Amino acid sequence: MSEEIKEKSFFTKQTSRRDFLKVGSKGLVGAAVSMSFLRFFTGSTSAEGFALASGLLISDVSRCTGCRRCEMLCTVANDGKIHPHISRVKVGRNYNFGTDGVGRNWAEEAGNYGTAAIIADTCKQCADPVPCAEACPVGAIVAQEGTNTRVVNEDTCIGCGMCSNACPWNVITVDADDRKAKKCFLCDGDPACASMCPSGSLALIPWKEVRAAIPYRRRYTA
Repeated sequence: MSEEIKEKSFFTKQTSRRDFLKVGSKGLVGAAVSMSFLRFFTGSTSAEGFALASGLLISDVSRCTGCRRCEMLCTVANDGKIHPHISRVKVGRNYNFGTDGVGRNWAEEAGNYGTAAIIADTCKQCADPVPCAEACPVGAIVAQEGTNTRVVNEDTCIGCGMCSNACPWNVITVDADDRKAKKCFLCDGDPACASMCPSGSLALIPWKEVRAAIPYRRRYTA
C-alpha cells in the first residue's frame, strides 16, 4: 500500500472507540486545543481573522471611587436586573485587596485595604487571535458589524463557560439564570457604564491608543 493510500485510509476507515479516545485525549489538553478537537469532528471553522475593534473601554484608576455604579448600570441596561456578578465591568472583586487578593504585601497593593486604588476590570477586545472566541466550541463569539467589537451571539451560546476560562482577565461571566455568557460589546458604541460614571473614570477610546498601556494579568479567583 502506498504512503498516499495509507494517509487517506486513516480518515476514511471507521474509527474504533479506542482510536477515538486516543485522538480525544490529545484534543482535550487545554481549552484552545479542545476547541480545535471539537471543530475537527464537527466540521465548523475556527475563529480567525478578527479585525481590531474600533474602541476600547478603560478605567482611569486615579479617578475611580469604587462606587460600583458601573456594575449596576451595566446589568440594568443589558440584562434588566441589578446583578454585579454578571456585570461586564468588574469592580467588586478588586475592592478590598486588589486584583491578587490577600497576600504578603497586601498593604502595598491596590484595594481599599492597600493603596486605596480601585481597579475596574474591563474587556480588552483582544487582538486576533481572540482567546474567548478561540475557546468557544460553537463559535458563539463573533465580531460585531461596524465596530468589530467581540460579542456573544446568545442564540448560539450554550453556556459552557469555556470563554470565561480562556479570558486572561476573567471578565466574561455565565448568567446562572439563562445560561448565556455575558461579555462587553461596548453597548453598540455608547457604554452605559461610561456615560453615567460620576467620576469620569470609564471612557471609550480608540483601541490602538491604549494597547501598550494594558498589562497582562493571570486569571485569578474572585
